[in-house]
Amino acid sequence: MTRSAALFAEAKTLIPGGVNSPVRSFRAVNREPVFMASANGAYISDVDGNTYIDYVGSWGPMILGHNHPEIREALISAAGKGLSFGAAAEGEVAMARLLTGLVPSLDMVRMVNSGTEAAMSALRAARGFTGRDKIMKFAGCYHGHSDGLLVKAGSGLLSGSAPDSAGVSKAAASDTLVAGYNDLSSVERLFTQHQGQIAAVIVEPVAANMGVVLPEAGFLEGLREICRREGSLLIFDEVITGFRLGLSGAQGLYGVTPDLSVFGKIIGAGMPVGAYGGRRDVMELVSPSGPVYQAGTLSGNPVAMAAGICQLTYLRDNPQVYTALNALGTALFTGLAEIAQNAGCTVNSIGSIGSLFFTDAPVKDYASAVRADTKRYAAYFAALLEQGVYQAPAQFEALFVSYAHGEAEITKTLDAARSFFATEGRRTA
Repeated sequence: MTRSAALFAEAKTLIPGGVNSPVRSFRAVNREPVFMASANGAYISDVDGNTYIDYVGSWGPMILGHNHPEIREALISAAGKGLSFGAAAEGEVAMARLLTGLVPSLDMVRMVNSGTEAAMSALRAARGFTGRDKIMKFAGCYHGHSDGLLVKAGSGLLSGSAPDSAGVSKAAASDTLVAGYNDLSSVERLFTQHQGQIAAVIVEPVAANMGVVLPEAGFLEGLREICRREGSLLIFDEVITGFRLGLSGAQGLYGVTPDLSVFGKIIGAGMPVGAYGGRRDVMELVSPSGPVYQAGTLSGNPVAMAAGICQLTYLRDNPQVYTALNALGTALFTGLAEIAQNAGCTVNSIGSIGSLFFTDAPVKDYASAVRADTKRYAAYFAALLEQGVYQAPAQFEALFVSYAHGEAEITKTLDAARSFFATEGRRTA
């Protein structure tokens, strides 16, 4: 029995499903999970001594790669002064100064502990500002596991939503409306149906939780105009895209300004941290300035702030990082598209994130994404893992390239993919 297998067997007796986050279970690829022991640069190693090229990168925040020496030293220095204060500290101010300086739409920000908490809090602020109860999200977009956001789209797209998790009350889900990504007509219909009731529209400007799905021309601009017209706030969830697609995130890349923005672990170089922010008139309603309550003992944790400040400052001062990231992403995803073009697959990508879908139809929304063949993806995942390439253990996740990746890693990955499709072709011939 491998060490991973032994750990999983024990974990199942102590932790629900044996893991502390569902995707780690590897159920989507019909395997038992690999337990990781260490990571450095573009590589991650498991407890059995196997080392892999890593395209998960702690789900995106490791832009500079794992265990970057400058970030590591910043963490060690901060930890030497204390792990948590539960009080105001200089690092919080430095981080707020940095974020508001990099993202033009941010007049003010509030630190929290995760992307889930940031999204939940931004929606509460939007409700407090507008005096309205309903919010709109998009099928296939994930904004964390707070009750009101765990809802199905289903066939009842325009007639309300049902809970998508046990333990979520119908009342909690009833104020969440679900529209179709890249479908402005569905947005318009929901606003007509719920006139004057929608506090905010929350969207991943580049969807990355149904696999990577890009916004079609005019979609984000259309959301901006509709929200302005209807008196609703537009919230960009940049947990994935913030500081990965550029210093000002997807909003800077596409030139669309939201009212509020949500960030996660990417502002902490992978540490447990998040933030939400935006217009001053909205953010000044947050306690203790205003009546919208939100609090957290660990918010603005000094160690997390030190790590995030180090990474964001490095990105600001070294613009060549984004040039290299985009070049590496282009090499990987263009290469995958060429290899898989006759294998019934589609590749979506932007910059250093992308997805290989096992469907030959264009993927532009949730309905087209879920047509992908998850059994083929599971076989692909297993084949690449055996060849030393670790990617998301689920079809509907993104691949992340880091600054630590290089030509050798991209070449090995493409060779592994080429080998899989050649072998798959022989098996089906």
